[in-house]
Amino acid sequence: MKIGIIGGSGLDNPGILRDYKEVQLSTPYGEPSSIISHGFIGKTEAFIIARHGRKHEITPTHVNNRANIYALKHLGCTHILATTAVGSLKEEIGRGDFVILSDFIDFTRFRKNTFHDDFKNGPVHTGMAEPFSDFLREKAINACKELKIKHHEKGTVITIEGPRFSTRAESNMFRLLGADIINMSIAPEAMLAKESGIEYCAIAMSTDYDCWKTDEAPVSWEDILKIFSQNADKMKKLLIQIAESLSVNNAEIIKLKIRTVPDWPKKGIMFRDVTTLLKDKNGFKAVMDELENRYKRMDFDSIAGIESRGFTIASALADRLNKGVILIRKKGKLPADTISEAYDLEYGKAEIEIHKDAITKGDKVLLLDDLIATGGTIKAAGNLIEKLGGEIIECGFIVELPELKGRSKIKWPIYTITEFEGE
Repeated sequence: MKIGIIGGSGLDNPGILRDYKEVQLSTPYGEPSSIISHGFIGKTEAFIIARHGRKHEITPTHVNNRANIYALKHLGCTHILATTAVGSLKEEIGRGDFVILSDFIDFTRFRKNTFHDDFKNGPVHTGMAEPFSDFLREKAINACKELKIKHHEKGTVITIEGPRFSTRAESNMFRLLGADIINMSIAPEAMLAKESGIEYCAIAMSTDYDCWKTDEAPVSWEDILKIFSQNADKMKKLLIQIAESLSVNNAEIIKLKIRTVPDWPKKGIMFRDVTTLLKDKNGFKAVMDELENRYKRMDFDSIAGIESRGFTIASALADRLNKGVILIRKKGKLPADTISEAYDLEYGKAEIEIHKDAITKGDKVLLLDDLIATGGTIKAAGNLIEKLGGEIIECGFIVELPELKGRSKIKWPIYTITEFEGE
């Protein structure tokens, strides 16, 4: 995994990186805000951009968010952690508190907030109902708890144009709109990250109360810098903690994106639904990256996929590895001469078949499906391949359910990315 970190002043320090070096690049949208620092936090590869430049010379309105997001995407980042100083619009969000953002209100007027300046290739309307990554938000919340940092697990930020601060009337209006905090940076950045398919999380540090409170002086830049400086080390420790927690392999990401449906297709069965994983760009990519890394050096002739979700991963991997695809289908679905095999499921019986000419004797075959439970499906599919003279090099799955002991029924090597056991 590669992560991007977009930080404000003091939070772009390359000193948090191991094996640090600088990357300078141009994008179709112009120059990023700063030279990009590249290195590692733990085992996680990271790229850091200073949002306002390394000397804080770029005003909020003139931050080239498109270039920043494009650059991180170009460098292979799949996840972005952003930091921002904010004003609190709620009494309970005190100075120095951290807020893990969950929503935004965009009150900017002059920002470039899309990569689609025209619809020449068709309309593009990006869904923004959930602009922040649940996966990264959970990581950030857990890290705050581990580091004992005072934080709020959700919050809506309103992003204004700047560089001026709000009037008191505006500050009170923003409170009525339902915003919890206010800043000048996050909304356009979050929009572009979402549009790019990058998982994005913003961690806000409350430095002031804007100007809605009449029992104290309105916000000033000097006050912001004071609170920011006092809490910058906590933010750095938090970023490091989150980044190190991302040093795990793709299995955790994949598992989090699989939906569990209780009592389906019958009572007592916890169905692991991978459709939520496959529809997610980053989740699907994580699956294919794992499978490609596993099999790109193995010697085999073709990939067999089992109806129906096995077709998806077999076809995508075959495209990456320049292999052909063999379809193993439910009985009655293939048009030419077939052989078939019956088997037991954990909730019934079924029969699958394969074309007689799908495999030539001696072919080495990789057999893929989305899940191994009791092992009946994969055993029947493997038997069909062997009846035609094929040799199975391995059976690969996204998910294994160990409690159903399907592995014990399979004589061929087995590889699984993740598993659900006792859950």
